[in-house]
Amino acid sequence: MTLQQIRYCLTIAETGSMNRAAENLYVTQPALTGAIQELETELGITIFNRTNRGVTLTNEGRRFLHYARQIYQQYELMEQEYLRPKKRVFGVSTQHYSFVTKAFVDTARQFDVSRFEYAIRETRTIDVIHDVAQGRSAIGVLFRSRHNRTVLNKMLSEAKLEFHPLIECNAYVYLWKGHPLAKNESISMEELCGYPCLCFEQGDQSSSYFAEEILSEREYPQMIRATDRATMLNLMVGLNGFTLCCGIICQELNGTDYLAVPYREDRDNQNAKMEIGYIIPKNTQPDEITQIFIQEMEKYLESAKKALP
Repeated sequence: MTLQQIRYCLTIAETGSMNRAAENLYVTQPALTGAIQELETELGITIFNRTNRGVTLTNEGRRFLHYARQIYQQYELMEQEYLRPKKRVFGVSTQHYSFVTKAFVDTARQFDVSRFEYAIRETRTIDVIHDVAQGRSAIGVLFRSRHNRTVLNKMLSEAKLEFHPLIECNAYVYLWKGHPLAKNESISMEELCGYPCLCFEQGDQSSSYFAEEILSEREYPQMIRATDRATMLNLMVGLNGFTLCCGIICQELNGTDYLAVPYREDRDNQNAKMEIGYIIPKNTQPDEITQIFIQEMEKYLESAKKALP
């Protein structure tokens, strides 16, 4: 019994015809018939019933095909792993930034999809670091501030990663356009106290040092945690929630129902800078697709920052 004979049987069963199977396999019908007869003789069973209307599986044939399919699938997996040209892998791990998704899409469009296996992971801060350190992603995107800088720098150093700044922004209040405070030119912490503060869940790493939101060290009267951007946006509408962010909103992906209003500091509630950047392994040169991705982020952020209120 050979893999070729197994392939012949699978094709005949799929097409229900010796003629069509021979065409699909690029062999003559006599050669195909002879190969099946040899296999049936070797196994001592009849695999197919031949009729004027085509071929059908016998009971023995169905049992044989059950095992044959498993064998051939394993062969195809091995062939894909060792014989076929491998796809290059490009992965990005990031905190929840829509501009990263935008840059990822614009990068993927520039490359042949058949040559790459793509992955983008919007995930927890600690996982962004782990993914890049372990080679699961080529690049990660996160932010530093005066509050978390020392802790993150220590973690990046231990993981042999380096941080490259992309943009520095003041804090903005991110909310939906129907929010009672949406028309304000700026919003203070006192005005926000009556509404739930939304933040991304960080799992066991729930320290404020790993938060994705600026001014995370503050205590908020109401706080709701979410795991994805879609849920966060729904909570903004349903509960008049807000979050504190960099103000960079990709309307192409998030729509026009949300806006960023400058955060207004006072003596007791000062503003802080968000330094958003990417992380890559130390002493490495990003490959072509990673460089393009970085350029797409820089291009989008440059234009988006000019539009900030």
